[in-house]
Amino acid sequence: IWSFHLEFPVFLVLFSFHFYAGICSALRLTVPSHTIHGIEGQPLHLTVDYNFNTTASEIQIIWLFEKPQSIPKYLLGSVNQSVVPDLEYKHKFTLIPPNASLMINPLHVTDEGNYIVKVNVHGNGTISANQKIQVTVDVPVAKPVVQIEPSSGVVEYVGNMTLTCTVGKGTRIGYQWMKNGKPMHASSSYTFSPNNDTLLIVPVMKEDIGNYSCFATNPVSAMESEIIAPTIFYGPYGLTVNSDKGLKVGEVFTVDIGEAILFDCSADSNPPNTYSWIRRADNTTHVIKYGPHLEVLSEKVAQTTVDYMCCAYNNVTGKRDETHFTVIITSVGLERLAQKGKSLSSLAVITGISLFLILSMSLLFLWKRYQPHKGR
Repeated sequence: IWSFHLEFPVFLVLFSFHFYAGICSALRLTVPSHTIHGIEGQPLHLTVDYNFNTTASEIQIIWLFEKPQSIPKYLLGSVNQSVVPDLEYKHKFTLIPPNASLMINPLHVTDEGNYIVKVNVHGNGTISANQKIQVTVDVPVAKPVVQIEPSSGVVEYVGNMTLTCTVGKGTRIGYQWMKNGKPMHASSSYTFSPNNDTLLIVPVMKEDIGNYSCFATNPVSAMESEIIAPTIFYGPYGLTVNSDKGLKVGEVFTVDIGEAILFDCSADSNPPNTYSWIRRADNTTHVIKYGPHLEVLSEKVAQTTVDYMCCAYNNVTGKRDETHFTVIITSVGLERLAQKGKSLSSLAVITGISLFLILSMSLLFLWKRYQPHKGR
């Protein structure tokens, strides 16, 4: 062991390192991957396979550890079945020859670096091959937590909104923002911090309503935050008036006199709007009701044509909208009723005359039958 350490600098100069499957003569040395991601505190197995097609009297396996810009350190080695470890790492690294794989247990952040394995096979001559494996060590990420500012909500086109993703534990964390389950990307409204853990929305619009989450990842883990839906105040939009009866053509409702019609006023808004109904008559207007519904009793309306207006107001955004409509009251129903009454009167007259004739003929028949004959 001591002679190895004394001769190690010379050995290092003569040792040629390869970063791909090493092939020297008839010896082939392979590894599944040149980069392995390990978890802090967990064991890590560096798998190595080798084969050769010559007779061997001795098989030597050597493992070295190298950090950036430093000289490789000897970890352990073996000749045939005999393992010679560096006493400093005796309880950390395990090698079971002739298998060349290395077990690291437990793995710490300080174990991150390059691991070099060299296999020498001695028979008629000596053949060698080597490989290098880069090992990274990470702490799994904890579940992210998303915070929104301002938490009380924001008015569209007026305020801005900031979403921050916080992860309590983890290394080399990458952040991805999601909206309604789809990745978000930078745009005229979306701006991300350099490490992507903060999302700034300027200005906020109604279209920004949705379910947001933060996806935190590193080479050994991935976690998603709980879904959070920001409060955005907007509207009113799309104000309309509809009714349960009557014929609607454009903004004109036609109603038969005597009918009661219920109007409904609605608009998209957050928070919900307050509604007011206004009637115009004789070039004047006055509020007749508050609320989203208005009932009009046509028989109580003096005019045949009445103009109404529904107003919607959002007390948070300070915006309002209004829509006008006209109600025309027709007498089609009364005319039908009068025609029906005339038909009933005619039928009654005909029925009365018929009954009179039948009764008269019956009396005449009875009189003739019981009248005594003059001959007797």
